[in-house]
Amino acid sequence: MAAAAAAIEDRQAGVEHFETVVIGGGQAGLSVGYYLKKLGRPFVILDANDRIGGSWRTRTWTSLRLFTPARYDGLPGWPFPAPSWSYPTARETADYLEAYAARFELPVRTATRVDRLTRLDGRYLVECGSKRLTADCVVFATGFYGTPSVPDFAAELDPRIGQMHSSEYRDPSQLGPGGVLLVGAGNSGADIAMEVSKTHRTWLSGRDKGQVPVRIESPSARFVLPVLWFVASHVLTVKTPLGRKVRPHVLEHGAPRIRVRSNDLRDANVEQVPKTAGVQDGRPVLEDGRVLDVANVIWCTGFRQDFSWIDVPVVDVDGAPVHERGVAAEPGLYFVGLDFLYSFTSENIGGVRRDARHIAKHIASR
Repeated sequence: MAAAAAAIEDRQAGVEHFETVVIGGGQAGLSVGYYLKKLGRPFVILDANDRIGGSWRTRTWTSLRLFTPARYDGLPGWPFPAPSWSYPTARETADYLEAYAARFELPVRTATRVDRLTRLDGRYLVECGSKRLTADCVVFATGFYGTPSVPDFAAELDPRIGQMHSSEYRDPSQLGPGGVLLVGAGNSGADIAMEVSKTHRTWLSGRDKGQVPVRIESPSARFVLPVLWFVASHVLTVKTPLGRKVRPHVLEHGAPRIRVRSNDLRDANVEQVPKTAGVQDGRPVLEDGRVLDVANVIWCTGFRQDFSWIDVPVVDVDGAPVHERGVAAEPGLYFVGLDFLYSFTSENIGGVRRDARHIAKHIASR
């Protein structure tokens, strides 16, 4: 009776109620939706982008290809529709996510940004502009594309130096004449460095993160990658001593380079230099004191998750979500798609399904 009365009150107030609201319509949110629908649970998926797969269309460079072959890129219920050992582009990935939502008739509401989440009368209140939804459960599936992270000293660069975050970079035509400094020596920095070095003198700044032991697009990779995927999925998890040892290192420093190797950078005349420590006389200065005279800076410094809009105690003093395998201490709140949430592959498009299934089962059992 109480639930029925609450539902009537919600309708009268123009508030929609759902058993579960999934925030984020990328691979994590769609995977959760797939399993919730399979379990017969009612839900809605909210996505801030105008189209499904929006982040893959608007926050990646044009030449980006996935770092895993298509055989490892499928979401639950539908393998990625590409040759097994091909490496899909960002655009193909976005199109696949959009087609996936249509194929399984998942209730995704695009152009719906969540501004605030709070608790109201024993439920969760989700505010999206003038729209209000209530839910018994909320799944945060906003993924790894948070707010672009750029050091504070970026503002001190000479205004004549063009600068952008990697999420704004599309191709070398955006760069002005002169040298290019890429700050951040992970996969994004190395990939973009290889591309811009064809037309610009290029420096790659940051700690060398190492590289995987095989060229991922070589014939031998077809024998090695299945082993690496198994290790990343089943050995490097929060349940194993090795996984618990590796996890803090990955979260702090990132993963090793996957496609670009040190020899590739040298052959492309990309100069690897120490970490960029600040600005001197308007120019970037390295940890070793060297000042670089460049015309362009691309910040390949990743993203930071901003959960300030969550008005419920689910993050620690540093703003990091507190959870156990995606299940928050606050009843009915969940996280999916975070880096190393359960395993090394948790944020991968093909690795999120296990976490999504775990969360969906937990919701259904409530």
